[in-house]
Amino acid sequence: MRSDGSALNLRRWWRSAGFAWAGIQHSYRLQANFRIEVWAGALAVALALLLRAPLAPILLCCGLVLSLELMNTALEAVVDLASPELHPLAKIAKDAAAAAVLVASIAAALVGVVVLGPALWRLIAGP
Repeated sequence: MRSDGSALNLRRWWRSAGFAWAGIQHSYRLQANFRIEVWAGALAVALALLLRAPLAPILLCCGLVLSLELMNTALEAVVDLASPELHPLAKIAKDAAAAAVLVASIAAALVGVVVLGPALWRLIAGP
């Protein structure tokens, strides 16, 4: 479909948002790792709210991990379409995309420890 040229067209934006939501739904339904990351992120956000810890770093990390997981899912689909048979370059592409999610997940966990750790420790250790 051709664009009407206006970036501020509400109908166009709503249609695009629908496509994006379909991608999120597909990933949540079919990708176990995405479901795990969604719920881990929800837990981290809830914990930050409960502990009155800074929310911005937690939200940024959650957004990064989930975005990379969605990109990984998209890349895997494209690679499978372009190369249905096993190919060393297809493996490299898929492994590198998965590695990006892993690196972001490790970084998010470290941010979680730094941001939530001290408040959680105070809660557990008591006054």
